Amino acid sequence: MPQEYTLQQALQQAIQSKKDLYDFYREAAEVTENLAGKMVLQRLCDEVGENIGKFFKCYQNNDLSSLDEFLATPSQSGSVMLTEMRKSLDKKVQARKARELAMREEKSIEMSFRLAAQQVIDPVVRNLFMEVADDAARHFAIIESEYEYQMTRIHESDVATYVRE
Repeated sequence: MPQEYTLQQALQQAIQSKKDLYDFYREAAEVTENLAGKMVLQRLCDEVGENIGKFFKCYQNNDLSSLDEFLATPSQSGSVMLTEMRKSLDKKVQARKARELAMREEKSIEMSFRLAAQQVIDPVVRNLFMEVADDAARHFAIIESEYEYQMTRIHESDVATYVRE
């Protein structure tokens, strides 16, 4: 059944969803000891922060502080992804486990925003939801590629080296 979202409601939902993801990547990068894993997680954190900034510029309600203050606020204790990471990794994040959690969350965000986009009447809101879904799909692909490389499979950039004609 179609739903009526205002643009501001859609932006608020996108901002909060991305903030949860931002908090996960930031915390995972902070506690990851593997340098390559830390760099990937920090890169994703920065990209998600940029995405939040785009949405923040359009958000007109006064219930949020400035972007920098918002990004610095503590993570929501109810974030399932952060709770799971903290519980399963016991403060020592292995790059593999962090990437598995991140892939699952990116796929979940992509699917939920695509489903929401199908049910929204306003085309501007629908496009916003699709943009969030597309960003999540792109992030998933980045993490998946790095995950495969970490698991000692041939990385897509090394295919020419290992594949003979």
